[in-house]
Amino acid sequence: MAERQHGRAGGTVVAAGLMACVCLGSAGCGSPGSAAEDPVHTLHEAADALVDAKSSKARTSMEMATGGTRVTIRGEGVYDYTRQLGRLRVLLPQDPAGRTEHRPITELLAPGALFMKNRGAGVPADKWVRVETATLSDGNLVTGGATDPFAAAEVLRGTRSATFVGTTDIAGTEVWHYRGTADLSAAARGASRGARDSLAAAAKGFATSVVPFDVFLDEEGRIRKIRHRFSFVNGRHRATVAVASTTLLYDFGVPADVRLPAEEDIYAGRIAEE
Repeated sequence: MAERQHGRAGGTVVAAGLMACVCLGSAGCGSPGSAAEDPVHTLHEAADALVDAKSSKARTSMEMATGGTRVTIRGEGVYDYTRQLGRLRVLLPQDPAGRTEHRPITELLAPGALFMKNRGAGVPADKWVRVETATLSDGNLVTGGATDPFAAAEVLRGTRSATFVGTTDIAGTEVWHYRGTADLSAAARGASRGARDSLAAAAKGFATSVVPFDVFLDEEGRIRKIRHRFSFVNGRHRATVAVASTTLLYDFGVPADVRLPAEEDIYAGRIAEE
């Protein structure tokens, strides 16, 4: 079936909306080690630490079990936290025979919007599909196959409970590990203007607004790794599906020249449901 695509998305985006990770940091608390005394406050301020870091490279992974098969979507790119703009190259899963069914999708992340190229389903190869993230039932924490790193960090503004687990090592860097739960409604109220409506949509659209997470901060309070566990209701079968979204952040301060497409390069036709 077909669907009108013009500043809205339904449920047909990316891999038919297969899935969502994040990044945090700690500001105003000295080192994350001292923040063990007040982990909830540390995590409330984590998104601000990313803005201080200015930019980074990012790797994303989104996993879900469907039809008895575990599906993984991976992404890699850069993010500019000062402008809340990112670019990811998203790899969709292979078919059971090991063949890749789809070309990589280029995704541009912006406040309130997701742009995709190589979307397929009749979209011209040189055109972008634009989706207003507030129209998605998950606020694009899952639909695009990769969670917007800054939106994922802003989920932590809704942290209700958290504990300091201990220190560990990620890629040769000592990190401080926190585990807790965040409430998406509270996160939306405290989020930046660009993420507020999307997080509010997710709070209403997910099976539960409570999101368990694990996050790892380096000694400067920057997120090195974050893992969220989202739950949503499968529209066709009305079954609750669990999605694990993981984001790795590294190479802070790298150039992140992300440019959004011109209006004439955005596809306003019809896309087929995959």
